[in-house]
Amino acid sequence: MNMRAIVAGLAVSAALLTAPALAHPVDGAWKEQHNNTPGITTPANFKLTIWMKVEGDTLHYHSENTTQPDKPYISDHVSTLDGKVAPFPNQTRFNEISTLLTEPYELQILKMKDGDVIAGEFWTFSKDGKTAVRRGIGKSPEGKSRAYQEHFVKVTDEPKYKK
Repeated sequence: MNMRAIVAGLAVSAALLTAPALAHPVDGAWKEQHNNTPGITTPANFKLTIWMKVEGDTLHYHSENTTQPDKPYISDHVSTLDGKVAPFPNQTRFNEISTLLTEPYELQILKMKDGDVIAGEFWTFSKDGKTAVRRGIGKSPEGKSRAYQEHFVKVTDEPKYKK
C-alpha cells in the first residue's frame, strides 16, 4: 500500500469521526398539510404540529393541536422504539404509549388506556425527509372508531420536546 492511499484513508476516517451525526428521518417539526388527496379526513380548520426526535432507541414526542386556539391540546410522551408499553402522562383519554420503528421510514404509535388501544397511528416518512403520511384508527370518547389519513410537511429539523 502506498503512502498516498494511507493518507487518504486516514483523512476519510478523520472526517467520518468528526462529521455530525445524520438526523433520523423522524426528527423535526411536522405540520399537518391540507390537500385534496383521497382519504384525507381532517377538517379544513385543523391545525396540528408535531415535534419528534429520536435519540438512540428513544422517541421524544410533543404535539400541539391549536384548532381551538382557546383550548390547545398538548401531548408529550417519551418511549422506546421497541414496542414496549410506557406511561403516557397528563392525558385523560390515554395513559399508556407504545412506539415501534417498523422500518427505517415507518413508525407505529399505539395510544392506550389501561391496555386498550384507543388510537393506532402508522407513519410513513418520505426518503427525502420532507413529507410524511399518518394513517390510523381512533376511538372517540363515545366509543365510535374511525379511520383517518393525514399528510404532513416538515417545517424544521429542530425538535421541540421536554427532556
